[in-house]
Amino acid sequence: MKKTLSTILFITVAFSINSQTIFGKWNSKNDAGKVDSVLEVYEKDGKAHAKVVEILNPNRKDALCQDCKGEYKDQPILGLNILSGLEKDDDEWSGGTVLDPRNGKVYKCYIKLVKPNKLKLRGYVGLSLFGKTAYWERAE
Repeated sequence: MKKTLSTILFITVAFSINSQTIFGKWNSKNDAGKVDSVLEVYEKDGKAHAKVVEILNPNRKDALCQDCKGEYKDQPILGLNILSGLEKDDDEWSGGTVLDPRNGKVYKCYIKLVKPNKLKLRGYVGLSLFGKTAYWERAE
């Protein structure tokens, strides 16, 4: 009985800790509001990064970032690093960039956990006033 209770407590604590961080897998939605990909936010050298780890549309699994520039031009979207260089600043991560593989554009951005399983991403040009906000839900 004690072992079972300990296991349940461990799983509960591990889940609640995981749900209070930006790191992990997140569902990304397209402009129509439908989940179309899964992104993994991870930490490297003290900075937050994210890459595309799953594309849900079977016809797009081999899609290339045709509108991208530079090193990302014609690279597979699956596995592509789309978020880079964000540093923790109080309760948000900022100072980095996000690549939108749908249009190939790179934006300044910040991300912030707004609920345990909801992440706010704000991409912008110049001031954050001129941009777009997306919300990612934690993937199961």
